[in-house]
Amino acid sequence: MTKRNAILWSVGVVALVVLVFLFRSKVHFDWAMFWQQLRYVSAGHIVAGIVLIYVTYWVRAVRWAVFVSPTKKVSATSLLGSQFIGFTAVALFGRLADFTRPYLIARRINLTLSSQVAVWTIERMFDLGAAAVIFSGALAFTPRGLPNHHVFVKAGELSMGLTLAIAVFAGAVRVAGGAVAGFARGTVGLVSKSAGESIATKILGFRDGLNALSSAKDFIVVTLLSLAMWGMIGFAYVQTAHAFVNTPELAGVTFSQTMLLMAASIGGSLLQLPIIGWFTQIAITAAAMRTFYGAPIEAATACGAMLLVVTFLCIIPAGLIYSRVEHVSLKKVAQESEAAGAAVVAEDLG
Repeated sequence: MTKRNAILWSVGVVALVVLVFLFRSKVHFDWAMFWQQLRYVSAGHIVAGIVLIYVTYWVRAVRWAVFVSPTKKVSATSLLGSQFIGFTAVALFGRLADFTRPYLIARRINLTLSSQVAVWTIERMFDLGAAAVIFSGALAFTPRGLPNHHVFVKAGELSMGLTLAIAVFAGAVRVAGGAVAGFARGTVGLVSKSAGESIATKILGFRDGLNALSSAKDFIVVTLLSLAMWGMIGFAYVQTAHAFVNTPELAGVTFSQTMLLMAASIGGSLLQLPIIGWFTQIAITAAAMRTFYGAPIEAATACGAMLLVVTFLCIIPAGLIYSRVEHVSLKKVAQESEAAGAAVVAEDLG
């Protein structure tokens, strides 16, 4: 375990202990009701959600193949195992294993790690943009009679603003990425030189990824794939909520209503610690369902646990199988990719 890992673990444990201590007497939780909620979930809805999530991994492989196509023609099938293994590593070891996918893909298709880190960077930007478009589009059709309607409308407006900002930023980086990176380095660097260099490096990586899309056709294909993928993720959330057939607040949730839940879930996963992050993720989504839908705390927590399984942990069996087939040690490759990724960043900063 690296020093940084140890610090993150310590912070996570302390935060979890503090939260449990603060709310131990403020929230009445009926464990019998919690287990009853899990017992009567609709298996069909859960399976449908898992199938949708598995399809998104295939879409990710197709999209990555499009990203690298100007440099090397590869099949999406050849990249699918790396997607499974990479996301399994993140599920088990936290966000520090994020570089596992670009590391494995670079090794598999014999390209440099720095080029695949650039692809990973632009993938994240397309994810952010597509999610923002889906959020704002869905929230625009939120029924007026919905509780907390103003919150959904406000979130939609903010999401649309974020979408436009991403589009403008992407255009500026594509046209003058070096100048944008230099501006970020100069301004942020006044506060923190290392932060300024880090942001500049990410901007240059994003530019390199955008430059890899050599035609308007590739850009359109990647955009459509990203929108389709996030649409499927949204419907996986709907299916999981609908699995709680005995809880009307969840069984009647619409696609547009799941958008704020998705936003809360994504926000909670940004700093994903090993194992501990599972429980914080459940707590965050449960709080969102209780706040936005008025669901009972037991049902919301049970649904949060199922959302974690459907959208995040369901990939683990496939990842473990692929790691055996491809003779990959998950722990070893996660450590190697973290070290290699850090070396790439350090080289860029230098």
